[in-house]
Amino acid sequence: MKAYGRRLVQKVSATRAFARVAPYVVPGLDRTVHRLTGGRVLLSASMLPGAILTVAGARTGLPRRTPLACLPEDAGTWLLIGSNFGRPGHPAWTANLLKNPEAEISWRGRDIPVRARLLTGAERAAAWAAVTGFWPPYVAYQARVTREIRLFRLEPR
Repeated sequence: MKAYGRRLVQKVSATRAFARVAPYVVPGLDRTVHRLTGGRVLLSASMLPGAILTVAGARTGLPRRTPLACLPEDAGTWLLIGSNFGRPGHPAWTANLLKNPEAEISWRGRDIPVRARLLTGAERAAAWAAVTGFWPPYVAYQARVTREIRLFRLEPR
């Protein structure tokens, strides 16, 4: 995406209107396109790197598949950001990972078993600086909510 287009998408995605609409549109489109392309394409990945997280539900134990923006790290790990588009509650997938940290991500057409770890303290602060440097709208999301946005690091198992 060209610099101007990226800035425009960042500006739009930081708005309250986007936060109201996106949770009902973006994940469904991503899941459909991901399935139709055999795991090779996520529409939202044109803005941010994306993966499909599969984790057991915290209450049901059933597998839950969620398309998510992520930040791949040089160490072969990924950061997941529980922004929920700047809405008040934590997204359900974060509760699932807290209870069931053994999960799987579909990354660039490959299914990779991972272990999730909630980041805290200095480690979280460094990760937050990385994700907000990469995608500034996360700052607006955090400013709209009183909860601390959860950050997870996924490590291959």
